[in-house]
Amino acid sequence: MNDTSEKEAPDVNRQLAQRLRDARSERGWSLDRTAQETGVSKAMLGQIERGKSSPTVATLWKIATGFRCSLSSFLAPPPASGPAIFRNADAVRARPASDPMLVAPLFPFEPRVGFEWLELTLAPGYTRESEPHAPGVVEHIVVIENSMEVLIEGEWHRLQAGDAVRFAADRPHGYRNSSDEPALCHNLIHYPAMHGQDISPAGA
Repeated sequence: MNDTSEKEAPDVNRQLAQRLRDARSERGWSLDRTAQETGVSKAMLGQIERGKSSPTVATLWKIATGFRCSLSSFLAPPPASGPAIFRNADAVRARPASDPMLVAPLFPFEPRVGFEWLELTLAPGYTRESEPHAPGVVEHIVVIENSMEVLIEGEWHRLQAGDAVRFAADRPHGYRNSSDEPALCHNLIHYPAMHGQDISPAGA
């Protein structure tokens, strides 16, 4: 497995804080309005903006859904455009939330393609159940190393290395690693409603 060392949490917190401030500024939203749109408390939003709190992945998703943008919009800017784009997972892997999951935004969301491509590392014993994302969002999971489970339509399905699944992510779903080894997977998330729209809160 690739080196799963992560970026320092304070650096990630500062990046997230700046992106949240940028997103609010671009929309002209107050903290009260942001709390209403995202379902995240004003106090928590304020702590994130000050870099004083590391939210859970679930909270990050609620913020992204409330802003009607992709998860990676809060994690990294889109890569430079060109005929070929090269990325290295080790260089972009980090723990963006308080959850013990590492995320490498291999290809952050770009309006022209309508998707983001993430590498996820699930720690042993890790479980995350997610609320529905925006209407029409579809996720694709490919297990790269070891095994994991995916919750679809209320049922857990075990996937081994080499297995893949596509499912509607606009309904409850989840990920689980019941083994004693980290599980590595790729997660391609397609946002059809955002295709062609510049929704990046970073203004990239």
